[in-house]
Amino acid sequence: MIDFALTEEQKACQKLVRDFALKEIVPVAHELDEEQRHSPEIVEKYHEIGLLHYAVPEEYGGAGLGSLEGCIFGEELGAACAGVAASLGGSILGLTPFLIAGSPELKEELLTKHTSGPNLGAFCLTEPDAGSDVAALRTTAVLEGDEYIINGSKRFITNGGVASLYSVFATENAELRHKGISAFMVPADTPGVSSGKKEDKMGQRATDTREVIFSDVHIPARYRLGEGLDGFKIAMKTLDDSRAGVGAAAVGIARAALEAARDYAKERVQFGKPIAAQQGIQFMLADMAMKVNAARLLCWHAAWLHDNGQRNTLESAIAKCFAGDTAMAVTTDAVQVLGGYGYMKEYPVEKYMRDAKLHQIYEGTNQIQRLVIARQILS
Repeated sequence: MIDFALTEEQKACQKLVRDFALKEIVPVAHELDEEQRHSPEIVEKYHEIGLLHYAVPEEYGGAGLGSLEGCIFGEELGAACAGVAASLGGSILGLTPFLIAGSPELKEELLTKHTSGPNLGAFCLTEPDAGSDVAALRTTAVLEGDEYIINGSKRFITNGGVASLYSVFATENAELRHKGISAFMVPADTPGVSSGKKEDKMGQRATDTREVIFSDVHIPARYRLGEGLDGFKIAMKTLDDSRAGVGAAAVGIARAALEAARDYAKERVQFGKPIAAQQGIQFMLADMAMKVNAARLLCWHAAWLHDNGQRNTLESAIAKCFAGDTAMAVTTDAVQVLGGYGYMKEYPVEKYMRDAKLHQIYEGTNQIQRLVIARQILS
């Protein structure tokens, strides 16, 4: 039997995050975007309500919630400010490799300390010359005795300058390409770790996005995740898990844009009546609503599969791709509905449109998602 109803606990979590977003994020979203400023105050308050580390099991200080709850949170945060949503979601992304492949002993050592405060994580995979082509990464990890020495740099890292704990992917054998990659947990205060250039972005400007540099960084060998040389698999499993939540944040942006366009159309009078009475506007709003609802269901389905222990590579790629494209299409139409006002920064749809674009790029471009989808249906 199929049941589309949220549980009472999920409804309560949804209301908690929606109320939080309306009170703590929406009033400062424009200011954070304009100043391109990360807000540790919001992070601290989100930690106080117990959801900053929602995906971490309770025994390690988290809330022990699943991917579907992550989608619910992502949509509400995305609707309030995509930049803040990316920072909070990016933190969970940074911890996901640890949750997938970390030993119980290492989780007890590093994760419990991390979740005790308003600490952020970061996922360090992308490099200047290795984006979609993960196998081309050049960051190295060399085993010497009971330590690994990591050297290299990562690019476009969400929370790059504010995270406390990094999941880092580095090659132990470059000749093996993706089969030579391992994954590591690296505390940000380890000597040799530094943050570089802060990126000046088109959208999602409330997220601290930077280069992260590793210069002769010594970490204990036990900080390696998994069995070694399985970093690529860990990264792919991480993205299978995270893409539904990323898609849900895109749904949030699209939903907010639809609501803004709807409200404006009901108030804006032209030719003696609200433009919402014009069939052309009605059809645009209807198309926007169809896309938002379809994208939400795709994200929820991909998350449900993960929570029920089923592989969701195909479904998560579909969800992320469709939701990202939906966010871009719906926000573009919202600007069009508002006309000249939509193009002005004093109205929120201009920000929604800028924020939406990144959802077609990060965590695997939508072209890469289409490759994943094609390979899955042809295999």
